[in-house]
Amino acid sequence: MKITMIGTGYVGLVTGTCFAEFGHHVTCVDKLSDKIDRLLAGEIPIYEPGLEALVAKNSQEGRLSFTTDLGKAVAGAEAVFIAVGTPSSRRGDGYADLTYIYEASKEIASFLQGYTVIIDKSTVPVGTARQVARIIKEVNPEADFDVASNPEFLREGAAIADFMRPDRVVLGVETDRAETLLRAVYQPLYLQETPIVKTSIETAELTKYAANAFLATKISFINEMALLCDATGADVVALARGIGMDGRIGAKFLHPGPGYGGSCFPKDTMALMRIAQENGESLRVVEAAIEANGAQKAKMVKKIRDMLGGSEAGKTIAVLGLTFKPETDDMRDSPSITILPALLEKGAVIRAHDPQGMEEARQLLPDSIIYTSNSYEACKGADAVIIMTEWNQYRALDLERLGSVMKQKIFIDLRNVYQPDLVKEKGFRYDGVGRS
Repeated sequence: MKITMIGTGYVGLVTGTCFAEFGHHVTCVDKLSDKIDRLLAGEIPIYEPGLEALVAKNSQEGRLSFTTDLGKAVAGAEAVFIAVGTPSSRRGDGYADLTYIYEASKEIASFLQGYTVIIDKSTVPVGTARQVARIIKEVNPEADFDVASNPEFLREGAAIADFMRPDRVVLGVETDRAETLLRAVYQPLYLQETPIVKTSIETAELTKYAANAFLATKISFINEMALLCDATGADVVALARGIGMDGRIGAKFLHPGPGYGGSCFPKDTMALMRIAQENGESLRVVEAAIEANGAQKAKMVKKIRDMLGGSEAGKTIAVLGLTFKPETDDMRDSPSITILPALLEKGAVIRAHDPQGMEEARQLLPDSIIYTSNSYEACKGADAVIIMTEWNQYRALDLERLGSVMKQKIFIDLRNVYQPDLVKEKGFRYDGVGRS
């Protein structure tokens, strides 16, 4: 099948590459010629484990190509996926900015040939697909097409596995023709008996927001339980295990930390609130999750300050991990973006390391941060070390070596990677999240 993917960002590039791995012929389109030139040269603009090899393989075998020529890519395509960005509005009101979606719809319309299904792959508010259909009809009244919604559920750092072995595929369709075509697109997953959930278009659009809001709420809940554990002397790790074994709750997303971040949860929870408000409803639980997440980051600043004796002025802090989660270079809404400037403003010196995120961090964090080549270099002369992101290479640090290069042996584990007793045995003062 001939498939066109509009947008070569995280979702578009991963999805297009995986469709090519299924055996489809995929053309990925982007307006940014520099990005397309890099992809044609085999350079991947994002970090995602396994993606570089998969792009190279499918490009060499002729199933995956990249271009800036939208007309050539769309002409004759059976399925056109729109996977452009839907960031929060620059107005700061929480609404999703659909500019790129609507621009893509206008440009696609004039190039359609024969029956085509236009699929919203981007995360979009309820009603967006209807607007896409309206725009296409206005530009090209003779076009033979359907519009569908097919939300993505990819975790950064595990996106390829998530695509190849998904929990489910959600298809928001209105016609049998659109459903038949999209089932053919996902035919390779039938061998794994992957559930295909057919819904209305509006239900599919809302499903992605609901999923992300639920997971964000789960994170905020366990973070609040961690704060209560700190206040009462309980252990949140044991608590999470105790409730996570309940099949109705589940263990995933019950890992306390400095707050959620990334490209999805912050903007999608805000956008969902706006969708509700536009429809005369309120989402009190989601509102509380957003508020709790903001408060969690502020409380982490206080936790660090308290461990440093009440003031970070003149203290050197080693920070291990800057991205919002491991196995990605994504810095969007990472807790480090909130926490580190607050420490710097009060006179701290920060030495930082991240396996993949330092290039992006330099664009988003204050210039005064010192970036180092490894974790031990970051800890030289430090009064405290903070585990900010739970990269695997930080899970088995040589604590004796670490302590030998530090000025003070203060260990602040914002991801609860280490057993407190083990760290204390090496002479460190230890504090985690909900483990006091």
